[in-house]
Amino acid sequence: MKKTWIWGTLWVSVLIAGALAAQEKQANREAMTFPLDCAGGDCPLLKGMPQTSGMRGGAVKLRPGESVGWHSTTEHEEALVVLRGKGTVKIEGKADVPVHENMLAYIPPATKHNVTNTGTELLEYVWVVAAITRH
Repeated sequence: MKKTWIWGTLWVSVLIAGALAAQEKQANREAMTFPLDCAGGDCPLLKGMPQTSGMRGGAVKLRPGESVGWHSTTEHEEALVVLRGKGTVKIEGKADVPVHENMLAYIPPATKHNVTNTGTELLEYVWVVAAITRH
């Protein structure tokens, strides 16, 4: 009888924990909006867990000649959506990729890269780093 009670209590605890985790996961799926106000440089907007399921994103404003600096998103892939201006995406070991407004640049996982404003006006873009989905 005691073993049955312990196993029953354990089972109920697992069910409650699962329900709470499901509620928390559902709470993280609320729609959000963010103004793309960025005084300059790199301004993260989506910051990953628990705000999202792992996606991160932000807005960048670079003055002529400025760059974000070499970095990698490790095993994550990244998309850059250029809103205004023009620049160059430098990818380690590859030819430079020119970008301009109304253009998307894709950065594969584990790729060291840099973005530089090569134009005469502000370069503004939005970046999104995708989460890894493991099945």
